[in-house]
Amino acid sequence: MPSIDQIMPKSKTAPRGIGPINPRVAVLVYDGLCAFEFSCAAEVFGLPRPELDRDWYRFETCAAQRRPLRGQYGLKLSADAGLDRLARAGTVIVPGWTSLDTPVPPRILAALREAHARGARLLSICSGAFVLAATGLLDGRRATTHWRYVDALRERYPRIEVDANALYIDEGRLLTSAGSAAGLDLCLHLVRRDRGAKIANHVARRLVIPPHRDGGQAQYIDRPVDRSERGALAPLLDALRRRLAESLPVAELARMASMSERSLMRRFKAATGMTPGDWLIQARVERARELLETTAASIDRVAAQTGFGSAITMRHHFRRKLGLSPRDYRERFARAAAAG
Repeated sequence: MPSIDQIMPKSKTAPRGIGPINPRVAVLVYDGLCAFEFSCAAEVFGLPRPELDRDWYRFETCAAQRRPLRGQYGLKLSADAGLDRLARAGTVIVPGWTSLDTPVPPRILAALREAHARGARLLSICSGAFVLAATGLLDGRRATTHWRYVDALRERYPRIEVDANALYIDEGRLLTSAGSAAGLDLCLHLVRRDRGAKIANHVARRLVIPPHRDGGQAQYIDRPVDRSERGALAPLLDALRRRLAESLPVAELARMASMSERSLMRRFKAATGMTPGDWLIQARVERARELLETTAASIDRVAAQTGFGSAITMRHHFRRKLGLSPRDYRERFARAAAAG
């Protein structure tokens, strides 16, 4: 009987490890500013967090125009600085763009290229991917955007490998996210990458959102998942999180969910965007990350506690999902914690 451990996931992220960071976060603002996408960045990086007892990010807004700007819903704002300040930032965020058919001014493209050349990470939310695409920096790389804009991004920038399903993609110093709320997922991912799971989880609790959402955009493209379906699977997902160390056959999962195996596979994919095997491996990696950060348990012990069975298997999945080994992850997190 097959078990859910037999299915291998496709990695959606490839973080380049944890280390010292430039804490300056510069957000590009413009006429027609996408208000929700901007708020995602401001809430995660701009809100003071004195309870963390450490320096937080330094947040500022930058614009090509030094005049008051008009955003969505009657929003009016003035930027803190001009485009020259982007070059000093460690992270530059592009929160959407006014329209897919609105050309990006050459001054903005040049400023983004210069910031990236100086070492900044460029992060886009929703249609902001079109701004990064216009710089040419995404050529030959993976990227995503809102599912409504995927075809347009592929047609206009054929050299980009567009992933229609990912909630976000981390290509090291180039990061893109799907529509609207996926910007929160990506911002939290960056906090986790910079400062570890404990801090990211704290920020997520303040936002009253999950620290990590399961699945991808497919769950929203094909059809909306109704509450009854999510409710039917919630007990199963909770049980799987409690039983990560066990290898459960698909037949047992179907029994736990009171469904046929075929119905379970169909409804699980519809609700999470993933197969049960993909979901389980992702959950195991996330739990292993927390244990590596917060305990002194050996790699073998963490592998056993999270259901990987052996350090070799855990290392395989860590490299596929995160781009580094469990030992390297722990060492880099320890260095980052010491530096912070």
